[in-house]
Amino acid sequence: MTTTDTFYKPDSLVSENIDAYLQMHQHKTMLRFITCGSVDDGKSTLIGRLLYDSKMIFEDQLAALKADSERVGTQGQDIDFALLVDGLAAEREQGITIDVAYRFFATEKRKFIVADTPGHEQYTRNMVTGASTADLAVILIDARKGILTQTRRHSHLVHLLGIRNIVLAVNKMDLVDYDEATFNRIVSEYRAFADSIGIEAFTAIPISGFKGDNITSQSENTGWFTGSPLLPYLETVEVEEDRDQNGPFRMPVQWVNRPNLDFRGFAGLIAGGTVKPGDPVRVLPSGKTSTIARIVSLEGDREEAVAGESVTLTLADEIDCSRGQVIVAAQSPLEVADQFEAKLVWMDEAELVAGRAYWLKIGTQTVSATAQAPKYEINVNTQEHLAAKTLDLNAIGVTNITTDREIPFSSYVENRDLGGFILIDKITHQTVAAGMIHFALRRAQNIHWQATDLGREHHASMKHQKPAVLWLTGLSGSGKSTIANMVEKQLARMNRHTFLLDGDNVRHGLNKDLGFTEADRVENIRRIGEVAKLMTDAGLIVITAFISPFRSERDMVRSIMQPGEFIEVFVDTPLEVAEQRDVKGLYAKARAGELKNFTGIDSPYEHPEAPELRIDTTEITAEEAAAMIVSRLIP
Repeated sequence: MTTTDTFYKPDSLVSENIDAYLQMHQHKTMLRFITCGSVDDGKSTLIGRLLYDSKMIFEDQLAALKADSERVGTQGQDIDFALLVDGLAAEREQGITIDVAYRFFATEKRKFIVADTPGHEQYTRNMVTGASTADLAVILIDARKGILTQTRRHSHLVHLLGIRNIVLAVNKMDLVDYDEATFNRIVSEYRAFADSIGIEAFTAIPISGFKGDNITSQSENTGWFTGSPLLPYLETVEVEEDRDQNGPFRMPVQWVNRPNLDFRGFAGLIAGGTVKPGDPVRVLPSGKTSTIARIVSLEGDREEAVAGESVTLTLADEIDCSRGQVIVAAQSPLEVADQFEAKLVWMDEAELVAGRAYWLKIGTQTVSATAQAPKYEINVNTQEHLAAKTLDLNAIGVTNITTDREIPFSSYVENRDLGGFILIDKITHQTVAAGMIHFALRRAQNIHWQATDLGREHHASMKHQKPAVLWLTGLSGSGKSTIANMVEKQLARMNRHTFLLDGDNVRHGLNKDLGFTEADRVENIRRIGEVAKLMTDAGLIVITAFISPFRSERDMVRSIMQPGEFIEVFVDTPLEVAEQRDVKGLYAKARAGELKNFTGIDSPYEHPEAPELRIDTTEITAEEAAAMIVSRLIP
């Protein structure tokens, strides 16, 4: 904002007293809310109307808005309010919302941040983003169309994300002649649906965002409606006091603040409860205990801090604490586990692959995690639990999640910050799902690591060698098995202790229950990786020959090995060369459609990006390739 900017038709605000205006608004309560619903329900128009009527439009914005409105046409009205929010060129051209648009406005009673979320089904993931921080949801319904599938989906997501204040705004009442019976029918149908998914209460308001009915004041066109107009309701609604302030203290550590040798503090946003100097605390997952020495903020030391505030805590004792760990009340610690049941909202074009490793971000911690095949998928229209092997875009399902280490957590119902998470694809770095933890699995509490007296170092020293995994990957017919066999024979002549795991051989026993779908291929490699790890613990040099087509799974195996023990060997053979060899006749069957999900034909192969060794079998022989691998392992 510059000193030359002025608001449209200000009552008391002019450029020279903007500072006074800002000071007046500084201590008002804040309400974050979203507008959601199906396509063309009028979400952007409603927000534009709220901005206009609350006088939060600059004069230059108003002039540009009028010009844009004349260009696109506005049904006989001077201003198309939706253009205030539809900021992307693609949105203006198509007349739809694609991205989440956040807008700030304020009245004399309250400040607001509103998120205009997309209505199209393919942008449901953006709606989840907007809802994740909201205190209230305005669910719009076109009075002409009634309740649609996307209305039900958004309502389900709103409830799922823990939003308890819901406004049912039946919009475009002007297009049904402000008919009371139409409004009552829609409200009755929505009430039946809301009851079925657990929404206990909502407030229904008949509105017209375009005409302004029941937006800021009572409309004469709906004399039969005696409730509050929308903006007065938003100004006065009592947002449920953050239940996390009333619970036990929790703060995920975001940053270890060490400006000098005399100060070591732990900075973060308090996710639950209150904290005071002298309070006993516990650091999870380590379980170390101490007491709060100081609470430091920008304003100086504090005597108390509560949920929603960002502070730096110092502890009375020098204990290990780092980013991602959680400081909690000593007498009320969080649960710590590595297996959970969770609800997932799938947000990616590529479907969930059971067993694939994803990054799981919860609080300030990021860990590797895998999801099992869903227990069931939820039909958003009927709430029926459907059998499902995977989840695709916008699907909602329940599954078990396993992390690679124990993490402190809360159920989402108890604490959104410590019970909500996102899954991130390790290759594309796209957010693929939003998740809500239900509870830890009982088996996670009953299984403990049994320490043994003889470890991997002892086993390796007995064999006078360093354990390793030589992971040969490449297309079928590239020569992996031939090279692997020669590598093992050369190592045997050097008195090395080895074991060869071949892709075809393990499918006769360990993995005989697996097919060749993407999910089965992922599980195939996961099992082989775990077996290879056990063999390195025994001190062996493990040689594997697997197509292993996906980078995610090869990276997963690398991650569970000791640093430097995983040697990826890319047997690089062009598809046409591998197909010419076709010793087993598999390519011919795949080309004829007799063999589905065959790598290189109708299933992808993701080349290694940085293998330890790359072998071009069109340039060297199998014997030379084996010698290269052995020399890499034993210089």
